[in-house]
Amino acid sequence: MSPSPRIAAILVAGGSGVRFGTGTPKQFLPLAGRPVIRHAADALAREVTLLQPVGDIALLSAALAGIDHLPVTAGGATRQLSVRAGLEALAPHAPDIVLVHDAARPFVPPGIVVALVAALRNHPGAIPALPVADTLKRVRDGLIETTVPRDNLFRAQTPQAFDFPLLLALHRSAAEGATDDASILEAAGYAVALVAGHDDNIKLTFAEDFVRLENTLLRAMVPRVGTGYDVHAMQTGRKLILCGIEVAHDRGLAGHSDADVGIHALCDAIYGALAEGDIGRHFPPSEAAWKDADSARFLVHAAGRIAARGGVLANLDLTLICEQPKITPHAPAMIARIAGLLGVEASRVSIKATTTERLGFTGRMEGIAAQAVATIMLPFGG
Repeated sequence: MSPSPRIAAILVAGGSGVRFGTGTPKQFLPLAGRPVIRHAADALAREVTLLQPVGDIALLSAALAGIDHLPVTAGGATRQLSVRAGLEALAPHAPDIVLVHDAARPFVPPGIVVALVAALRNHPGAIPALPVADTLKRVRDGLIETTVPRDNLFRAQTPQAFDFPLLLALHRSAAEGATDDASILEAAGYAVALVAGHDDNIKLTFAEDFVRLENTLLRAMVPRVGTGYDVHAMQTGRKLILCGIEVAHDRGLAGHSDADVGIHALCDAIYGALAEGDIGRHFPPSEAAWKDADSARFLVHAAGRIAARGGVLANLDLTLICEQPKITPHAPAMIARIAGLLGVEASRVSIKATTTERLGFTGRMEGIAAQAVATIMLPFGG
């Protein structure tokens, strides 16, 4: 092996998720605001030279948009065939080491790849594993037959690491039925090393695993809070657009875009939490491209910035300040629209209104103001 080996990773996403009980394969379901597989892909992309996704081409392409990876390879009927397809796709790139990781394991523990690569200096394969702590029972027809000794029993995890040429050669000749890639080396008589696994390296198998995974991801994040404030004057002859919906009124708001004061304040709050300036930095009002633009585009961009930083939107709270129109009748539609643009549950969005008791420009109905607070969870150092 070379002093600085070229490391590739196969991200296996061919499973149908039958045991999970959803129409969408579990690896593509949203977890803390992003597809399960995206968490795993982002972690692996920081560790490897080549990332080879294997599975449904359309679903993978959408879930991994914006991340560097090789062209998606279609998966096979079994996990073993999917890994084989990934190995064949990597063959022209001739990596030294290949990691094989299940897309249903979104959390790749820090340091695990370093430990696996170190183990490969002396062995052709290495896997992370945890010793079995619980008492094991062999059961037949709902009754215990016997207690199984747990001495020297370990729970295998992924990513598993191998000498690439060896794993490719063994896959090409292996019989079907392997449940992981280490077993292929074992069957051929090769020694596979163990490195310490991690309790947080949870495989999403059942619905209750979602709660454990969300707790794991959020533990590794810190809250960031941003505020936003915006004002627009009333103007005759324009539609009134507030929080992405049209509200019946005798006047609209003046501005270069559609002047959606609610969305503008929300964007500033999000950008503030990310320490990425304000809406004018991203969409300068001096540029003709944004004249009469739908402000929904701005909020979608802000949501994209959260995702790009590996963050999760925890909560948005918006207050619209005006005498007219009355906001309460429109609040449910506004909340649904904002939540849809951000790709979050409606329960994470609060929209309410107040007046200034007819004081100031809002009291004189010369304009509408909005103030917002955004809470975002970001990875440490993110």
